[in-house]
Amino acid sequence: MKERMLRGELYLASDPVLVAELARAQRLLERYNATLDADREERDRLLRELLGEVGEGVTIRPNFRCDYGSNISIGAGTFVNYDCVMLDVAPIRLGAACQLATCVQLLTATHPVDPEPRRLGWESGLPITIGDNVWLGGGAIVCPGVSIGADTVVGAGAVVTRDLPAGVVAYGNPARVQREIDERDRVTIPTD
Repeated sequence: MKERMLRGELYLASDPVLVAELARAQRLLERYNATLDADREERDRLLRELLGEVGEGVTIRPNFRCDYGSNISIGAGTFVNYDCVMLDVAPIRLGAACQLATCVQLLTATHPVDPEPRRLGWESGLPITIGDNVWLGGGAIVCPGVSIGADTVVGAGAVVTRDLPAGVVAYGNPARVQREIDERDRVTIPTD
């Protein structure tokens, strides 16, 4: 079932291998979320044990939730604020230097619209890919199968149901591109 899950095909989450991998991830998450802020070394160690790939300088503030963890890849310097949920039944790839505000949800899991297979417990997932330097505002939800291009900003509360290109500002439900990022967005960085 695990191979079916990772290929985006229908699978049963009740498969013993998947149940064991979920239990492993939940044990690590319990420990991670209980670590003291001052114990950054232990928090980093647990994160690297939980997730598939973790770049240098990644910060994820508790509480953090995921399914398996092993299907999540996070690029260097990415910051994930409190109460993030990443349902990783399919791969989730976050680029470098991303900013995820509080309560962001990255949801790869989906279910059949057909009621019979859904009733029997069949489900599937589609990967989420987020480019470098993307900012997801508070409470943003990214749906299964979505890709977001580098440097894009997604407004708070947006529900991203389809791909977004690089270098745009998008918001709403469903999220829509409102404009390109351009010279009016440039700021002078303080030198002192």
